[in-house]
Amino acid sequence: MNALTPGGRYDEATAIRPVRVAVLTISDTRDEASDTSGHVLTDRVTGAGHVLAGKAIVADDVAVIRERVKAWTTSGEIDAIVTTGGTGLTGRDVTPEAIRPLFDKEIDGFSVVFHLVSYQTVGLSTLQSRALAGIVDGVFVFCLPGSNGAVKDGWDKVIAAQLDSRHRPCNMVELMPRLLEA
Repeated sequence: MNALTPGGRYDEATAIRPVRVAVLTISDTRDEASDTSGHVLTDRVTGAGHVLAGKAIVADDVAVIRERVKAWTTSGEIDAIVTTGGTGLTGRDVTPEAIRPLFDKEIDGFSVVFHLVSYQTVGLSTLQSRALAGIVDGVFVFCLPGSNGAVKDGWDKVIAAQLDSRHRPCNMVELMPRLLEA
C-alpha cells in the first residue's frame, strides 16, 4: 500500500483499476543490466498492481526520445509513461527539451510537488532537476531524474497515488477517459 498523501485517503473497499504504464530510461551509459532506476520503476509499477506495458532505454538524443514517446502515446496501448534520466543541467540532459514540445497540456503542479518531496530527501540539490509532466495524445507522461532516490521519491510520494484509482478525493485515473474530449 502506498503511503497516504497529505489530505488523501484510499478507498480500501474498491479494487485498483490497473493502468498500462511504460517505463523509459534516457541515458547514454545505461543498458538493461545497469539500468537500476528503470528496474526500480518497473518493480514499483507492477508492485502497485499496474501493467508494465513497455520498457525501453534510449540515448540522450531529442529525436530518439521523441520518437519512442510518440510511438507509445499513439499506440493505444499505454495510459502513462514514466521516464527516468536526462532532467539535469548538463549538456547531454535533454529530456525536457525533447518532451515539453510534445505536451498537449503541461501538469505544472507535478514539478512543484516533486520538488517539495525531493527537498525532504536531498535538500537544495533538488534545484538541479527539471522534472516535469504533461499529457501527450491523451497519455500522462512523467519525467523523473535518473537517480534511484529521485525515482523512489517521484513514484512513491507523487505518481503512485495519482495513478491509483482508489485514491481520494481524486486521482488521474478517473480523468483518463476524458483527456481527449473536445
